[in-house]
Amino acid sequence: MQIADIMSRPVHRVAPGVEAEEAWQLMRKARIRHLVVVDGRTVVGVVTDRDLGSIHGESVRKARTVSELMTPHALVLDPNTDVRDAAKLFRDLAIGCFPIMVDHQLVGIITTSDLLDFVAAG
Repeated sequence: MQIADIMSRPVHRVAPGVEAEEAWQLMRKARIRHLVVVDGRTVVGVVTDRDLGSIHGESVRKARTVSELMTPHALVLDPNTDVRDAAKLFRDLAIGCFPIMVDHQLVGIITTSDLLDFVAAG
């Protein structure tokens, strides 16, 4: 099975200059833990709920932008990547998500939750 079969779409994205609090509110509203940070069509990083200080992180987010808190240079995967290979990367690199790219276009995201949902579904 390939990650294209279990990745999440559409991808929630945010620009690097967006206020951190706005990104946090977007995550809360969408009930997600990861946003792909894009500058135009270029993926420049990933920001997580932990990067934004989680639920009690008002002081972390205050007067800061996404670019100040994101993890830059996100590792991306191809949608044809085998699910087992992706799982190994998650474990080996201790990463919570990978943006999925095709021909320099963001087409999805795979998270540890996606993998757990897949395993739980049998």
